[in-house]
Amino acid sequence: MSIFSQFDTKFWQSLVDSPWTIFVNSLDIIIVTLLLYKFIRALAGTKIMSLVQGVVLFVILKGVAEIIGLKTITYLMNQVITYGVIAAVVIFAPEIRLGLEKFGKTTNLLKSVPNKVSQEERLVQSYVKAVAYLSPRKIGALVSIQQAQTLQEYISTGIPLDANISSQLLINIFIPNTPLHDGAVIVRGDKIAASCCYLPLSESPNISKEFGTRHRAAIGLSENSDAVTFVVSEETGAISVTHKGEFVHDLSVKDFEILMTQILVPQNQTRPKGLGQRLRGLIGR
Repeated sequence: MSIFSQFDTKFWQSLVDSPWTIFVNSLDIIIVTLLLYKFIRALAGTKIMSLVQGVVLFVILKGVAEIIGLKTITYLMNQVITYGVIAAVVIFAPEIRLGLEKFGKTTNLLKSVPNKVSQEERLVQSYVKAVAYLSPRKIGALVSIQQAQTLQEYISTGIPLDANISSQLLINIFIPNTPLHDGAVIVRGDKIAASCCYLPLSESPNISKEFGTRHRAAIGLSENSDAVTFVVSEETGAISVTHKGEFVHDLSVKDFEILMTQILVPQNQTRPKGLGQRLRGLIGR
């Protein structure tokens, strides 16, 4: 049955049978519109957005095929839709899980105990404690934290761990001459997904020569994803953070904590004055 066969006179008349029906239908449209708006904003700038655009175009073409009467093409498109949904769920399982986790954390139906430390805050504290140990000892480190875009292609290059995040584990991984210290650690959710991962190196000629392979890898990943990456220099012990093309260098442990909290912990805070002035080595300068 064509999707357009439902839009007849009786259908439109049923939408305005009574003031209550008009109110309910209007409320229904407003809620759906808001949900779609939030959904599109959440996906903006991610790889999934390309898929959504392709799906929208596919649905439009399917509608045109139905109007013209191309029955074979319409049938084939229906089959693609039927099995395409299953394929999309399998392919984008990590993003779907992450989105559902974020939705569950933002709901007000089950409020957490006041002053209770959130999971994001605990993770930030683990990063801060690890950096506070590694930095003064000039122990090199490279940690990438997955956000909306999946890092599975880079996780697959490393050694799977699927371990709970702790400062002790992060420190132990980066101790020199241990089997897992080389390469990047990638965090997915509240787990260390893998270590010894290879990240794409930035080819920008504007990066200062003082920055080594770890920094180029961190900047390279920020050029290809929305991941948050922090680096501890093996030569100087300096702390750096990359996120969405920004490269913040030579942070103190306190500034590192403030910046990571702003990025990773949901809250309404104003960015501290002066932190933006610490941006150095921006690509395209």
